[in-house]
This record gives sequence, C-alpha cells and structure tokens, in this order.
Amino acid sequence: MLRTRLVAIAVLLTAPATLAAQSVGPEAPGALPDPETRRPIAAIDSVFIEELTWLEVRDAIREGRTTVLIATGGVELNGPYLALGRRNSVARATAAATARLLGDALVAPVIPFAPAVEPGPVSAYPGTIYLGESAFGALLHDIVASLAEHGFDEVVLLGDGAASQSALVLAAGKLRAAELGPRIHYVPEFGDEGSLREWTAEQGIVEKPEGLRDDFATSAMLMAVDPQAVRMEQRIARGLFSINGVSLAPAYNTIALGRRLIEHRAERTAAAIRRLRGEDEG
Repeated sequence: MLRTRLVAIAVLLTAPATLAAQSVGPEAPGALPDPETRRPIAAIDSVFIEELTWLEVRDAIREGRTTVLIATGGVELNGPYLALGRRNSVARATAAATARLLGDALVAPVIPFAPAVEPGPVSAYPGTIYLGESAFGALLHDIVASLAEHGFDEVVLLGDGAASQSALVLAAGKLRAAELGPRIHYVPEFGDEGSLREWTAEQGIVEKPEGLRDDFATSAMLMAVDPQAVRMEQRIARGLFSINGVSLAPAYNTIALGRRLIEHRAERTAAAIRRLRGEDEG
C-alpha cells in the first residue's frame, strides 16, 4: 500500500513538467498568433499606441499611419499646487492633438522622466526623478528600433519644456547616425514655452511672476487635462485659486483657454512637422 502511494505521489510531482512539455506547439495557449490574423472587431478611435491592440496598430500602419510621435515629459519640481507629473499629462494631450491634426500619426507612450535634470538643487526636491544622458539615449534607441521593426518610417521627437531640448537634439543626431530605418525629426516648437506666454498675453492676460515655477498657461493646460492636478478644490477652499496675480476662476473659462493653448501648441508642432517633410501648408 505504501509503495502504491509513493508511486502516485511521484506521478503527481512530475505531471506539471510532462504537461508543460506536451503543451508546446502551434495550438498551445502561449503560442504566438499568426501575424496575418484578421482583426475580429472594429478598432477604437485612439491615437495612443498603448491603448490599441496589436491588430489595431498593425492595421493603422497598413492604412498609412506610419509616423510615430515620441514625447518626453518629466516628474519634477513644479509650483506648490501642481502635481509632479504635470509635464507628462500636458505632453500626452498635446501629442494626441498633434497626431489628430497630422492624420497619419500615432503616439508612443510618453517618456515620463526628463533627460536634462541632473543631480543638484532641483533633483533634491522630493519626488523629482532624473534620467542621465546615456540612459535617455539608450532608451530612445531601443524604442525607435522596436517601432522600426513594426513598420513605422518616421519618428518625431518632442520635449515638454526648455530643459529637455538640448538632450533631444543630441539624441536625434545619434539616432540618425544609428540608421535604424525611420526618418528622425526633432521639433522644438512643441516645447516652446515662450509662444504660450505670447498667446496668453494676446488674450489680455497680464501676469506678475510670483517665482512659483508656474504660470497661467501651465495651470490652464493642466486644468484642461486634470483639474485635480492643480489642486483646484483645495485652492478654492483656501482662497488661493490664482497664479501670478491672475484668477483661475471661473474654472470652465480657464479650462476652455487651456484646451485652446494645447491646440495652439499642436498646430505649431504639426506645421513644423509638415515643413520638415517638405509639404505645402497652403
């Protein structure tokens, strides 16, 4: 009887390995699907690669959406009312608006860490995360190599904020030298914060800088994406719902201006991309 039980236990212990060996094959649950698999359902309306299925991305590329936008944001010190990831939120919204205007582009996941924040006074603030130049370049190289394998033939590098621009210029040069396949563009218009201040001034908004690493354009665009990220309710409760001497109330007006600012950035970025392509904007 004891011998019978030991044999039974031995069979149970070896069964998983046996089953695993038997499961290898074209019909196995973990087998890769046929790349030509027909998409069984309608695609959703999104420009974000991370929101799409692999079938939806494949079909979008085949339909001519062969440009991919790669934006860099940041998790870093901002004003006392702004979430650390505000650049990521605004960069994502602006890249999406740009892709919509172009009509032939998708948006890669935003690179969430600024490449130009080195150890020092800024990085010492809690929550700030920096990415070294070599790590940033290696990350971009592998992202672009992956996208090239899928069939994208144009990559556009976009950086939110002035601090990221020099790192992106350098990265773009290295990516071109690597000859990974896609055309590589760097578009500074995406991160031109001066144009945002000019636009708000044209709307009659006059600011008196308070030294808070924040301004009306920044707050308005972030409110358009996520009002909680500017701590709207908490500031209203304390009578602090303003920036640089400009009231952010009523919120619906500021949100509307924020959406127009995002569209303004997207229009300038899309126009710059068309110029780089040699397309006639007329």
